[in-house]
Amino acid sequence: MTAEDGPGEELVGRVFLARVVEPGDEVGGRWLREFGVGEVVRRLRRGGEPLPGVSAPRWAGLLARAGRAEPERDLEVARAAGMRFVCPGDAEWPRQLDDLGDGRPTGLWVRGMPSLRMWALRSVAVVGARACTEYGAQVAGSLASGLAERGWVVVSGGAYGIDGAAHRGALAVDGATVAVLACGVDRPYPRGHTALINRIAEQGLVVGELPPGDHPTPSRFILRNRVIAALTRGTVVVEAACRSGSLVTARAAQRLGRFTMGVPGPVTSSLSVGVHELLRGEAALVTDAAEVVELVGDMGELAPPRRGPVLPRDLLEPAARAVLAALPGNRAAPAGEIARGARTTPDEAIARLYELRALGYVERHGDGWKLTRQAMISVRGGRSPC
Repeated sequence: MTAEDGPGEELVGRVFLARVVEPGDEVGGRWLREFGVGEVVRRLRRGGEPLPGVSAPRWAGLLARAGRAEPERDLEVARAAGMRFVCPGDAEWPRQLDDLGDGRPTGLWVRGMPSLRMWALRSVAVVGARACTEYGAQVAGSLASGLAERGWVVVSGGAYGIDGAAHRGALAVDGATVAVLACGVDRPYPRGHTALINRIAEQGLVVGELPPGDHPTPSRFILRNRVIAALTRGTVVVEAACRSGSLVTARAAQRLGRFTMGVPGPVTSSLSVGVHELLRGEAALVTDAAEVVELVGDMGELAPPRRGPVLPRDLLEPAARAVLAALPGNRAAPAGEIARGARTTPDEAIARLYELRALGYVERHGDGWKLTRQAMISVRGGRSPC
């Protein structure tokens, strides 16, 4: 049940727990699995004997939080801000989040019209350094645009740097993007991305575990990353130093059996170190959206093969290419010498030389043959003589 359907007991209980239990708390998740939402809420509201697995000081802290929790008010604030609360078991709940086990979210606050479950079915995370380079921002934007144009939803964390570039890349082509925040989704963070996050809420989805008005902390950023990893089919890391939150997302994706990908960067850049370490492990190297889709997409969605430019000499028959290769680069040579270099007969060499002359590769000098100026440039520099 969502907030728009009316505040049922399960919904109100989970909204209460979202205010009391921190995201990713596996002890709290085990309580829900073993005792159910109603019993956990009752024990936290009434106090008394602690639930198993917590110390007395921690239990006291939970009870203090429970005493201040007002789930009905949180739901009212959420409705006023255009938010809804999605619980496990709801039609909109992305079932892949259940792979987190006892660490799955108690529920998710969502801003935006589309169905979170439907969008998550075909989604890719694009994450990376906040203090990214111009190269990283360009690559992230291009990847996101390419994925969005292919019908994929781009998921990121709404942060500065690679996250922002990925969101903007998807929005630039009127694509779908989801921002997963480490704070209340009614209070965009970072503040400098307020306009961007509001735009994402209008065109896509803004998602978070924390109740309205809650602020981010370093640990909440780290725990938020597991949601990004679980929500998507794969995670692409564009730039990351050795100690980077985006590597936490990638490793969470690996633990969950999702695809993990990295974009290589300059070996001289500190922001390439973390990505290159991933690539030395189980992560796949990708350079564009087509290569990402080849991994995360359906059977047959293959990236085009990489080929260099087709030059006119590539279209020559093998015998003519052999004769062309046998000509010296700095002088004319008789047909017999060229024939020996091409491992063929003089008559065959002469026949091929006349073909090559007609195509502009060689010219005759008395009894010898020489490469034309254009052909010399072509052979040495890779350009066509024609």
